Amino acid sequence: MRRISIIFGTRPEAIKLCPLILALKEHPDFQPHICVTAQHREMLDQVLEVFGVLPDVDLNLMEPNQSLGCLTSRAINLIDRYLAEYEPDLVMVQGDTTTVFCAALASFYHQIPVAHVEAGLRTWNKFSPYPEEINRVLATHISDYHFAPTAWARENLLKEGVPTERIYVTGNTVIDALHIALAKVRTNKPEIPELPGELMNGQNDPRLVLITGHRRESFGQGFRNICAAIAKLAEKFSETAFVYPVHLNPKVREPVFQFLGGRDNVFLIEPLSYLAFVFLINRSTIILTDSGGVQEEAPSLGKPVLVMRDTTERPEAVEAGTVKLVGTDIKRIINNVSTLLTNEMAYDSMANAVNPYGDGKATERILAACERFMAEHRKGT
Repeated sequence: MRRISIIFGTRPEAIKLCPLILALKEHPDFQPHICVTAQHREMLDQVLEVFGVLPDVDLNLMEPNQSLGCLTSRAINLIDRYLAEYEPDLVMVQGDTTTVFCAALASFYHQIPVAHVEAGLRTWNKFSPYPEEINRVLATHISDYHFAPTAWARENLLKEGVPTERIYVTGNTVIDALHIALAKVRTNKPEIPELPGELMNGQNDPRLVLITGHRRESFGQGFRNICAAIAKLAEKFSETAFVYPVHLNPKVREPVFQFLGGRDNVFLIEPLSYLAFVFLINRSTIILTDSGGVQEEAPSLGKPVLVMRDTTERPEAVEAGTVKLVGTDIKRIINNVSTLLTNEMAYDSMANAVNPYGDGKATERILAACERFMAEHRKGT
């Protein structure tokens, strides 16, 4: 059996890798070994519990107020030790986190091939998103196999000199995870005690704007603008609920509670479990976010997404009409949310657009690719 080490540390990575981990566990030729860095501790553990995935190794590397430089150095050191002990045949990483870059680099030092899930996303601006753009660019040039979610991502990789035979267009595994989560939610609706019953049950069909925000590049004035816009929207649409699961970072929480606390139709709640968040996506009318994964998930459920960023590494969604960039400009946020809440034609145009991120079969395609290149590797040894 070929030993595949899957290394990840954040909630988004876990969501997108768990369907693949479950499939690898069932495969007769692969022996998956799960190593988590716990870059997101509580949020990571919640997702692993949902999918029933238990890590084989937990590096638990996070410390309070840790700088990116400190995080990077500790991650490389701990992953290096792990790889020296386990000696996998292949390392698999996902996305664009600090864990991804560090795992790829440490694997290179050990001359272990790397497979990169969700490869080829680009904004072409190294500071947006920060530090994710550089993380994924560096991971590309270390990795040996590239699972691109779309044809556009494949073209990005080709432009950077990645050999075409090393690229596999698979769709995005987040859609696979969403299908699993929706089945669980429909069977057993999650509880969110901080929200009133009429919002959870959809009584009288109150509209719900779901908000998420956490990007480093928006810290400071960007977040103050976002909060000011939401405050004005809450006043303008007093019958609409604005639900904001607030990220734990103090640089997010301070402006959010300062601008939005104490408003009757604004619900500032703690970060949600994955299943509860999927439930709210499905329950929402509009999503206002700076998240990457939400841009991929929400269109599958017919939910228009307004992205509070000036750039996106997911332009396929913008081109398809499922997503629109609004940045952190107060007027742009207010105008675009207002249009979707008042203009049925504009709303339907986004809600009915086709999601470009796949059909929920990305895991199958990745497994088929793994079978192929692991067989080739076996012949060469």
